[in-house]
Order: sequence, then C-alpha cells, then structure tokens
Amino acid sequence: MKSPAVVNFSSTPHSVELREFARPEPGADDVILAVEAVGVCGSDLHQWTGHHSWPVNYPVVLGHEFGGLIASLGANVKGWSEGDRVVSETAAVIDANSPLTRAGLYNLEPKRKGFGYGVDGAMTRYVRVPARCLHRVPAGLAMEHAALTEPCCVAYNAVVNNSKVRPGDRVIVLGPGPIGILCAAMAKLAGAEVALVGLERDKTRLEVAKAYGCSVIIGDASAWARERDGLGADGVIDAAGASAALKTALELVRPAGWISKVGWGPQPLNFSLDPLVQKNITLQGSFSHNWPIWERVLALLASGQLDVRPILGGVWALESWHEAFEKMHGGEIVKAVLKPA
Repeated sequence: MKSPAVVNFSSTPHSVELREFARPEPGADDVILAVEAVGVCGSDLHQWTGHHSWPVNYPVVLGHEFGGLIASLGANVKGWSEGDRVVSETAAVIDANSPLTRAGLYNLEPKRKGFGYGVDGAMTRYVRVPARCLHRVPAGLAMEHAALTEPCCVAYNAVVNNSKVRPGDRVIVLGPGPIGILCAAMAKLAGAEVALVGLERDKTRLEVAKAYGCSVIIGDASAWARERDGLGADGVIDAAGASAALKTALELVRPAGWISKVGWGPQPLNFSLDPLVQKNITLQGSFSHNWPIWERVLALLASGQLDVRPILGGVWALESWHEAFEKMHGGEIVKAVLKPA
C-alpha cells in the first residue's frame, strides 16, 4: 500500500515534492501510526528553502509535529491498543545505553535522530514510531491542536525549564515565529509581563501574539525593557536565531539577568561577548524536550490554560502542502496543519 508523502530529496533549495511512499512495517518495539494531523514547522521550511544547519538523511519524509491513531503494533509493544489517539515525541532514534538517555535527557543524546530529517517523518498517511515516543491525547482535545504539542514543548523547555521566569518579571521575546509566540504565551502563564519583538514584515504574526496578552513591538524594544527601573528586562528569549538577535538580547537584558536561546542560526557572531561578562548574564541554550515536558504540556492543552487556536492559520490537505508552506514562509499565517487522510 502506498500513500502520498511530502519528501525532501536534496539539499538544493526547494527540493521538496509529493511522492508515493510505502506503508512501513513496525519493528518489535514500534507502532504504525495513521496520521490524522501534522504541523508544519519552521525547520520544515528551512529544509525546503535549503537554509537549515543540521544534517539530513536524504531522501526523507518531512514532518515531526503529529498525532493520529495507532494502526498496528509491534510484537513487544504493551499498554497500547489499535485505535488509541496519540501524539509522538521527536527522538526517533536514541542510544538507550547513553548516560544522557539513562538520566532522562535523551533529547540531548549525541546519536539522536529525529523524524523529518534523520528518519522518515509524518507528512504521509502512515509513520513508524517507537512506542516509547507515544503520549495519549486527552479526551476532548482536537487532533489538529494535539499535533501542535511538540512546538509547545519546545517553548515550555525554553521558558520554564531553561530560564528563570518569576511572576512579575519583564520578559522580552525576540522573533514572532511560532516558537517565539508560544514562548511568549508560556512566559505569560509563568506570570511575567511579556513583550514580543519583530520587524515591520511581522505585523500579522505580532497581532496573533496579542491574543496571549503580550505587548508587541516593531523594531527597538529598549524603552520597554527599561520602563520599570531603567536597568533592562529581567530576561530575554532569543527565538529568532540570527546573530543580530543575540547581540540585541545582550543589550536589552539587565545586569544579572538571563537569556534563553532557542532559535537556530548558522551565521558567525561577528561581535564581542564582553557584555555577557560585564553584566554577569546567564546565557542558556535550549533544545527539544523530554517525556515529563510532554505530559505537562498535554495537561495544559487539555485544561485550556494553553490555547493553540490563535496560532493555527489553517488546515490543508496533504496534497496542498506547497500552499501551506508558502503561507507560513510569507508570514501570512503563524502555523499550518496538514491532514494526510
């Protein structure tokens, strides 16, 4: 049985097309998931445009934000049944014996390979998933929303686990992409005053951030950063990735403040890090997520404390992937979801 799949077949820009893809067979510890919804990530767009900075196992089916129904189970899989509604983590391949994996930090395991670049992802009808990656979708949570659990987990890790947000803090988020907006929403949930900063071309996305109670700023955020006592923001989340954003973060943060960097960018810095030392700033990288983060985020989504509806710009059939990619890439919408069924 074959189904259409969105395949990235080369590092040459725009080397993505719809191809026929055979239904995989489960290994002993895997399930086969019938994909109901798959989110389009900024990293999918980066592979599409050839601007990514990570190794890709070409050709590969894109898609790592997904949920669906279990269609079949491997021989060793326990605790799951066909028809269960689930979402999947992204760490498709890990070294089970790594010290990091044993400590629960398999997201940082050096041999880790993720869906959509290291192994085939979910922009197709059926995807093979290790059973250890699965989480149950709470009753009442729409699959189009559950499929966005993954970017919410990225934001949770960057804001809650890897920064020092306290109620009453003033936090600036640089970059109004999906992760930036979700980081702003998480900081609001943690009790901070939040400003999301972008450029003139980001107006549509910045408007979406207002739904989460954030201030929005086009251009220079210095005045907002120093509004309280003149010293700067308590924390800055760099969700933009470009080198210039980190330089801006160093300028906006107060002495003894913190910066959480979650945005990717392959450019060299080309500026001095002396302000990091002079201001005694904590600079923290944040990558991916692990099991307890997924459980907490699913609880937030199920309870309504975290609502992904404001960022969801539309749902497209898988065959219309190019339109969805273009709308996200052009900034018309924040987030697109594809439906393979």
